[in-house]
Amino acid sequence: MMTLTDSPTSPFVRKVNALILERGLGRLIERVPTDPWNDQDPLPQTNPLGKVPALTLDDGRVLVDSTLICEYLDSLEGGPQLFPDAGPARWRALALHNLGDGIATAAVAIVIETLRRPKDKVHEGWVERQRDKIRRTLDVLETHAAAGELEEPVTIGSLTIAVALGYLDFRRPEIAWRDGHPKLAAWYESFSQRPSLADTAPKAPA
Repeated sequence: MMTLTDSPTSPFVRKVNALILERGLGRLIERVPTDPWNDQDPLPQTNPLGKVPALTLDDGRVLVDSTLICEYLDSLEGGPQLFPDAGPARWRALALHNLGDGIATAAVAIVIETLRRPKDKVHEGWVERQRDKIRRTLDVLETHAAAGELEEPVTIGSLTIAVALGYLDFRRPEIAWRDGHPKLAAWYESFSQRPSLADTAPKAPA
């Protein structure tokens, strides 16, 4: 059985877990709780980078990037695949995925800067730069939502965007991402009801 390092508030872990549910692969994977911020946690023994998620395969090999893990899991037999085959649909899905991942990366950077550093060491200008990245990307996603590009079928792109928006709600509500993005908000309201997202929603601070 494969094992997945599981940190309940990481958007990157949530992306993997949501894909697992979408594809019906839960029976193949055991989750191992971990705390990347605890120096005593054994995570570095699995992933020398000390990051989540990490997926240990049946043969002992370890995959350590959320996108790589998702693509590997998408290659297994299961429900409908989330990575389209080569061609325009694939590049559209990956482009949307990178926008969603970019929002999550910027939001996590803000969390680390504001919650993990001493208050007198927080670089407010740098934090604002991350917020600007998020706001600009939300504007782009609004155009995609208005064009219907986030609708079915579900892809790694739409799933990752939903995870990123959920992370903003959870960790950075002050960004108020719904303001000025009515099409994106309406899409998310419906899409976030999927069991893969409802069942993986973060519930408590790390």
